[in-house]
Amino acid sequence: MGTALSIPAQVVWGGFIIAFIFGAVANKTNFCTMGAIADVVNMGHWGRVRMWVLAVAVAIVATGALALNGQIDISKAGVQRPVLPWLSLGLGGLLFGVGMTMAGGCANKNLVRVGGGSVRSLVVLVFMGIASYMTLKGLFGQWRATWLDPVAIRLDAAGWPDQSLGTALSRLAGLDARTAQLVVMAVVVLALLAFAFKDKRFRGNTQQIVGGVVLGLLVAAGWYVTGHLGYGENPETLETVFQGTNSRTLESMSFVGPTAYGLELLMLWTDQSLHATFGIASVLGVLLGSAVVAVATGSFRWEGFSSVADLRSQLLGAVLMGFGGVTALGCTIGQGMSGLSTLALGSALALAGIVTGSVAMLKYTIWQAERED
Repeated sequence: MGTALSIPAQVVWGGFIIAFIFGAVANKTNFCTMGAIADVVNMGHWGRVRMWVLAVAVAIVATGALALNGQIDISKAGVQRPVLPWLSLGLGGLLFGVGMTMAGGCANKNLVRVGGGSVRSLVVLVFMGIASYMTLKGLFGQWRATWLDPVAIRLDAAGWPDQSLGTALSRLAGLDARTAQLVVMAVVVLALLAFAFKDKRFRGNTQQIVGGVVLGLLVAAGWYVTGHLGYGENPETLETVFQGTNSRTLESMSFVGPTAYGLELLMLWTDQSLHATFGIASVLGVLLGSAVVAVATGSFRWEGFSSVADLRSQLLGAVLMGFGGVTALGCTIGQGMSGLSTLALGSALALAGIVTGSVAMLKYTIWQAERED
C-alpha cells in the first residue's frame, strides 16, 4: 500500500498541476495582460481585456465562495495584510508595467513563450529572477525596505483585520463583515461581467470565454491548495501552519518571486534548508503546460533576439519587472488576478500602476517610432 503524500508534497504537486493547466490554456488562448493592453492602445481591440476581466470575475466568485464557506481564511494571505504600503505598490506596479512592455510580456507570458521555444524569453526570465532575488534579499531589497515599504497606511491601527473592499464597506456603512463582503462581491462581479459580455464579438468567442472561466477557477484552486490542503500540523514543530509555500501563508498564482526562489533552489540544490514550493512548482508547471500545447499544435519554434537593441531593451525590461514585481508584491497574475480575487485594496493599486506603466511605455514607443519616420 502506498504512503500518503505529506502536506508540503500535496501543495507542491497541486501547484504544479494547476499551473500546468494554466500554462496550457494561456498558450492556447494567447492570454497575456500586456498583449491585451497593447491591443487596446494600438488597435482599439478589447477582446483579450474582456477575457482577462471575465477571469477576474470568476476568480472573485470562486475565491469568495471558498472563504465564505470556511474552506480558506483569505485574510491571512499576504495581499490582505492590514498595512497598505502605497508607495511600494504604486511605484513597483508602474516599473513592472514599463518593464513588461519593454520585455514584450509579463512573467507569465515569458514562461508561456519559453514553453513554445523562445530562448529570448528564457534569458528574460533569468535576468528577471536575478533582479527579483536582489529585491527580496539583496541590494535592491535594502533600497526597497529603507525608502519605499515604510511609506504605508496602517489599517490595523484603525482596527481593520485586513485590507479587503468588504472590510472597507463594513467599516464605512456599519454592515456586518459577511454581508459587506457579499455586497462588494456582487457589485464588482456584476460590473465586470457586464463589461466583458456587452461586446457581441466577445460573446461569440467560445475559446476566450472558456479560457477566462478556466483561468479564474485555477486562481481559486491555488488558494484552496495552499490555504486548505496546505494548512496543517508541522511534524517538526507540532504547530498548525501553512506549509509548502515560500511566504509561509496561503498563496495562489504569481511568478516573479517564485522565479527567484526557483533560481535559488537550482543554485543551492544541496542546501537541505531549501525545498520545492507551490510557487516554484507553478513556474515549472506553466512552462511545461505551454510546451505540451506548443508541441501538440505544431507551434513550437526556436526564437532568439532580433538585434542588439532588442537584447538591450529586453534585459532592461526584465530587471524592471524583477524589481517592480517584488516591490508591488506581485505581477499581472499575482496582483492582477490572484490579489484581485481577494478584493484587496493594495492589489487594485498595484494593478493601476502596472496598467499606467504599460500604457505610458506603449505610447512612448509609438511616439518614438513616429519621430523616426
